[in-house]
Amino acid sequence: MNDAELLAACLTDAEFPELPNFQRGKVRDSYDLPDGRRIMIATDRQSAFDFVLAAVPYKGQVLNQTARFWFEQTADLCPNHVIDYPDPNVIIGRRLNMLPVEMVVRSYMTGSTSTSIWPMYERGERLLYGHTFPKGLVKNQKLPETIITPTTKADADAHDEPTTAEALVASGAITQAQWDELAATSLALFARGQEIAAQNGLILVDTKYEFGVDDNRVITLADEVHTPDSSRYWVADSYESRLAKDLEPENLDKEFLRLWINERCDPYKDPLPDIPSETLLDFSGKYIRLYEQVTGQSFEKPPLGQLVRDRVLKNLKRVVPEYFNG
Repeated sequence: MNDAELLAACLTDAEFPELPNFQRGKVRDSYDLPDGRRIMIATDRQSAFDFVLAAVPYKGQVLNQTARFWFEQTADLCPNHVIDYPDPNVIIGRRLNMLPVEMVVRSYMTGSTSTSIWPMYERGERLLYGHTFPKGLVKNQKLPETIITPTTKADADAHDEPTTAEALVASGAITQAQWDELAATSLALFARGQEIAAQNGLILVDTKYEFGVDDNRVITLADEVHTPDSSRYWVADSYESRLAKDLEPENLDKEFLRLWINERCDPYKDPLPDIPSETLLDFSGKYIRLYEQVTGQSFEKPPLGQLVRDRVLKNLKRVVPEYFNG
């Protein structure tokens, strides 16, 4: 398959009219079933700066299988929403009442988006998310301690906004007890992630977690965990030398694409550039490398000529036949 065929074969649409309650996110297409299950299909759509920009070969499979690895590696720390993995691109989970906060955990002074701490710090701000930062910090250096920088969980067409624990509790979005549990769980998940990443030559730099509550009000990990879309990963061996030379770390995550865009425009003011096919394929390679390095498993690409959408449909018919046999 040549580059054009590979890009054309990407899974960009996972809407199946037989299934109820379709919802389209930037990356995932989802369905809420009446029995409380939620089907989430990770597509190859790639978003950055709150826009869907392109499709990246194998991206959805990488996300789903990386999330599976981490859900399994952290199940002892926190219950999660997963019921089944019927396809490399699909999770079936329990539907939760989602909490209106993203728990963003950081160990490094970095980032390129409007809610990242480095752009804020570079503008001269020193009180960020309720944390006071000293003068003299440089981009990509390790913070004195791991911190939580929560954001509001925005609707589909809005932007997440920086907030603080105090503001979230004062607004009634969550209770103090919920915040305490979310904070402790997030730090434990992150510590486990950093430990396993380090064993595999990687630095887990930062990440975000989303939680919901089940019918028994138990706080439950949802969405994704430690994927290259929701986390930054740096190659450990080259980190110190590149930092000393004022070079960006060798990254294996979505930051590759954000930095590529930032070099060509102001993504919050200018039209976003078209992304060349060779850049998308480089990006795909980084995601596959991340999956293999962090999990220790080989990434199995779909057979040549097999359309991911056809395979997903076949597996959905197998696990929820009642929607397709009517």
